[in-house]
Amino acid sequence: MSTGPGNTALRERPIPAGTSNGGVPARRAVIRWAWRMFRREWRQQLLVLALIVVALGATVLGAAIAVNTPPPAGQGFGTAQDMASFPGGTKNLASQIATLQQRVGRVDVIENQAVAIPGSINTYDLRAQNPHGAFGQPMLSLVAGHYPAGSGQVAVTQGLATTFNLRIGDSWRQGGQVRQVTGIAANPQSLLDEFALVAPGQVSAPTQVTVLFTAPPGTNLGSLSQYVATRHDAVASNPLNPETIVLALATVGMLLIALVAVGGFTVLAQRRLRSLGMLGALGATDANIRLVVRVNGVLVGVVGALTGTVLGLAAWLAYRPELESSAHHLIGPFQLPWVVIGPAMALAVVATYFAASRPARSITKIPVVTALSGRPAPPKQVHRSAIPGVALFVVAAALLSYSGKSANGGGAPELLLGIVLLVVAIILLAPFCLVILARLGRHAPIATRLALRDLARYRARSGSALSAISLGVFIAALVCVLTAQRYGNVLDYAGPNVASNQLIVYTPNSGHGPGPNGSNGPGAPTTTTTPQAQAAVAEDIAKALGSNTVIELDQTSASLQHAAAGRSWSGPVFVATPQLLQAFGIKASDVNPDADVLTARPGLSGVSLMQLVYGGYFSKQAVGSNSFPCPQGQCVANPVIQEVSALPSGTSAPNTVITEHAIHELGLSTSINGWLIQAPHPPTAAQITDARLAAAAAGMTIETKNSAPSSAEILDYATVFGIVLALGILAMTIGLLRSETARDLRTLAATGASSFTRREVTAATAFALALGGAVLGTVAAYVAAIGYAWDNPLDGLSELSNVPTTNLLIILVGMPVIAGAAGLLLAGREPSAVAHQPLE
Repeated sequence: MSTGPGNTALRERPIPAGTSNGGVPARRAVIRWAWRMFRREWRQQLLVLALIVVALGATVLGAAIAVNTPPPAGQGFGTAQDMASFPGGTKNLASQIATLQQRVGRVDVIENQAVAIPGSINTYDLRAQNPHGAFGQPMLSLVAGHYPAGSGQVAVTQGLATTFNLRIGDSWRQGGQVRQVTGIAANPQSLLDEFALVAPGQVSAPTQVTVLFTAPPGTNLGSLSQYVATRHDAVASNPLNPETIVLALATVGMLLIALVAVGGFTVLAQRRLRSLGMLGALGATDANIRLVVRVNGVLVGVVGALTGTVLGLAAWLAYRPELESSAHHLIGPFQLPWVVIGPAMALAVVATYFAASRPARSITKIPVVTALSGRPAPPKQVHRSAIPGVALFVVAAALLSYSGKSANGGGAPELLLGIVLLVVAIILLAPFCLVILARLGRHAPIATRLALRDLARYRARSGSALSAISLGVFIAALVCVLTAQRYGNVLDYAGPNVASNQLIVYTPNSGHGPGPNGSNGPGAPTTTTTPQAQAAVAEDIAKALGSNTVIELDQTSASLQHAAAGRSWSGPVFVATPQLLQAFGIKASDVNPDADVLTARPGLSGVSLMQLVYGGYFSKQAVGSNSFPCPQGQCVANPVIQEVSALPSGTSAPNTVITEHAIHELGLSTSINGWLIQAPHPPTAAQITDARLAAAAAGMTIETKNSAPSSAEILDYATVFGIVLALGILAMTIGLLRSETARDLRTLAATGASSFTRREVTAATAFALALGGAVLGTVAAYVAAIGYAWDNPLDGLSELSNVPTTNLLIILVGMPVIAGAAGLLLAGREPSAVAHQPLE
């Protein structure tokens, strides 16, 4: 204790008379006191509790959906451990199966013949399987009726029964044979598996024969057959499984919660300052004081984790029937990824423990008398270098670059480690950004200067808040950058296939059927209709949709090729017929008379090393050959490509067309590939079904809009997600900051500061945190994107030139402005007490 005049501050805590830390009885008493304080003040911790409950509930539900939505592990093996899949037409198939049976014992043979559904690009299997076989029983279940027992019987899935309007007892003509429907069957492991089950030996021309067996231990499977696969290989073939992805997301979520919780526990420790000071005055050691705060963090984590898990389980049980319907396989009520749920609960407790550790250490540094008076210790200036954060940025970029080198998607460990190091770098650089903001605001108005100075002074809680905001922006900005990179590739075009009001009717054998070479496959109706009759079918479909716009789609043998490394050309190249150009409002005067190709793909005209290949090029050149320049008479090097935005942008639509000028110059012949119908409104499900049936009668197929999102949809969703997450974290942080700086607000009010001044302080705080988080998160996103694309063989640095400018400006400018405006409008309420600190 100091002996100076008038100085009564107790610099050190009294030395206890017993053991150094009171032993187990002291810890037990401190833990009981922390539990009583938690029960009494749980409302003050409701924010962190709610975050953990929501995070755990979302983790349980999301993990259950992510794990149970894909097909079950080892699908197709039944109860067998090994499987041999022989393609149709294999020589001496029967003798190979007999030899396999002699070496491994019991086998279960399943024969499948792929059959096209008339009028659709989908197929089903004509399957010969013993329902009571040795290994395949889990792959069959009987919904109604009974299994087929003879050559004239068949059991179909519910999907086939609906498609062909079949009922039990009906006669079904299939493949030139009439069979009686005896039952409705299903594959419990995959309700998407559409098949017609017949008795063994009733498939005359199988396209695949599967033999299930379990080889004796020590058997050399490679010597059995080249077509043998094991259950272990099938399950272990995907290192980035749903469990890993969900657990990684849960880890990032818990990290965000921990960063926000640091401020919450700091404020709570300040609220309990007098109580903790009294505990120290009674002889509690620093370890006891730290234990109080840390136990409180553990209690918050445990209660939040248990509550969130229970709510997640309840939501899962309610959603499970819906998921079974959409995932098309049976799911048990407690078929949950406990390897994800257990670690996620542990992460919640660990996150709150470490979040409470920082204020636990800080509170023990306050002298006892200062704590009893309720005065918080003045913040200490912490001088930290930005070099560690920058160095981690560089290391993370190097790891991501190494991961991006692999063309087959390898380098997963380096990818995960690079992302983790980026997150750590963001956390290390966040306090440094606050120092920079404070220095930039030295000459700002007084309210802004006070706000920026306090952010730099109280970096213990403002730094963690800025880190959380930066991580949210990092995720959103990275999605925006990668989406713009992928969708900006004009060669391997991505996005929806056609517009919602468009429908394409394809001719038979147009290359869009499910069979070999794009044919309609076995079982499809044979047609000898003329092109005029097929055009009439397309006209009838258009009339049924209320449309008079039927555009003939012609094709030649020509296609585009990019003679360079990276992604290759994808998508059809149709003919720019006068009807097609007129349908999309393109005048003849708008077309360059020397143009070879018209395209709606922005930037394609500027791509170098393009080639228009045709004729004998495809038969003489090796697959994947991209030599430049290509042989004359087989291609045109650097064709004249004109960009015309009026053409449709769908991946299956005529977004790229060859001009009649090029057709005449190259002597190409054309053929009808299909018809594009533009309806006044998107067709309904009933209209699509009617159109498919009408096309099937002529052996034709149709294509409607798929579920692929557009780049604008992904960019907008990612931007909204990032802004909402960042503003939510910011709102929580501002509430904590105002609670902790209530003494400063009272001082401002006592010195005559107006309500508008207090509003300015809050608005400046919100604006600075939002701006710092937006800049740091965006920089980290571009570090990740540049690192991964540096040596990427598919998406190189050139693709990053497609910058999502609008979305990034909304994040970098719009989000700070919204945060500042909200702070200006919602703050400024007069403090409840000016002359005294309320007793607790």
